[in-house]
Amino acid sequence: MATETEVGELLHQRGWRTAFTVAERVNAWAALVGAVERGYGDDIYAYTNDLYCRNWLHEAWLLLDEYVVQLWTPRVRALDARYKAATLDDDGHALDQFHRLPGPDLWWWRRHPRILTGDLGRSLRSAGVIGADPDTA
Repeated sequence: MATETEVGELLHQRGWRTAFTVAERVNAWAALVGAVERGYGDDIYAYTNDLYCRNWLHEAWLLLDEYVVQLWTPRVRALDARYKAATLDDDGHALDQFHRLPGPDLWWWRRHPRILTGDLGRSLRSAGVIGADPDTA
């Protein structure tokens, strides 16, 4: 198993734009979760791009040494639970209209925000999604 630095470098070599740290990607996931809870205001393309921070964590967890995984897993699980609470599972039907879905084990791609607002809300509504608050736009 690899250290945080080694994993960042390895994933960068595999195509990630930079050698991220676990803290950077956990903080990015936390920021996205918070935005989804409040009502994500950016567009569908920014949203799908933002989801990749969770992909990075998924890939890193397969490579990281056990100590790092144990250290960060409670925080990631808590964020995952908040994301699940702030989103609805549609098996990826909405996002698939805008972005090719990755493998089925990447569950966060198969959900969309409950609160539909801004450009993202308009895009998801055009894909047939009905949010928890249809008056939010």
